[in-house]
Amino acid sequence: MQSKNAILWKEAIDDEMDSLIENHTWELVDVLEGAKPTSCKWIFKRKLRPDGTIGKYKARLVAKEFSQEKSIDFFNYTPVYRITTIRVLIA
Repeated sequence: MQSKNAILWKEAIDDEMDSLIENHTWELVDVLEGAKPTSCKWIFKRKLRPDGTIGKYKARLVAKEFSQEKSIDFFNYTPVYRITTIRVLIA
């Protein structure tokens, strides 16, 4: 990272990793024969305050699940949704 804000981005990465570890988000296991590990990438975003100044640097680690094949790379898949993203339409 060569940005002038590299220290702030590094802190955001550390915060995200601490959160993932604290919440037991994943478990390290051996890769099954013939399967390939899911790759991932970092998404970086600046959260702005109402006045337009930068309030927080946010980093998110995202799995590239689209590269997996069912019954080869995984067997059961349970999508995870936030309750705030689900809307019920009443007719």
